[in-house]
Amino acid sequence: MLAADVAGLLATAPGRVLVGITGPPGAGKSTVAQALLSRFGGASYVPMDGFHLSNAVLDALGRRDRKGAVDTFDAAGYLAVLRRIAEEYGRADVYVPAFERGLDEPVAAGHVVPATSRLVVTEGNYLGLPDGPWAQVRPLLARLYYLDCPAPERRVRLIRRHIEGGRTPRAAAAWVDAVDEPNARLIATAKPRSDLVVDGC
Repeated sequence: MLAADVAGLLATAPGRVLVGITGPPGAGKSTVAQALLSRFGGASYVPMDGFHLSNAVLDALGRRDRKGAVDTFDAAGYLAVLRRIAEEYGRADVYVPAFERGLDEPVAAGHVVPATSRLVVTEGNYLGLPDGPWAQVRPLLARLYYLDCPAPERRVRLIRRHIEGGRTPRAAAAWVDAVDEPNARLIATAKPRSDLVVDGC
């Protein structure tokens, strides 16, 4: 469904096409983004996770214990990069940060959007929020897709992810309850601003 919609956009929309994928933690945003990248050769990837504040900065701000919350990202930096990507089509490559799960840190210039890349896929939790700098993201996107997934399924995925990241099962479950699920409730407010709601499970 998403691939067909994106193909239609590429066939009709002029210039560079930016599409966004949002949804709660554990809904499958990265997986769907990678599927689109595989489907459309030459597409580029811009993960919102690359704009996590570093652990050192989060420690200084006292926010490390809720990393992933809306105020633990460089929203203005993400917005600035999206605007530059929109403006630089055919003119210049744009380097964007990645997020390395093994390090649990953003990595500068981990991805590149070549000047010739027409389709750009970005994904992350807060692309559709109606407030603050995040509200300025939606107008830059030709489409915003919302991936939905029942909380019990997401919980299983998230606990597994946190355990793989080094947490104990008990600590992983506590993190899901204290951090991931409150974030999910906030992210759900983006549904009305999305073009299409898709089952991510």
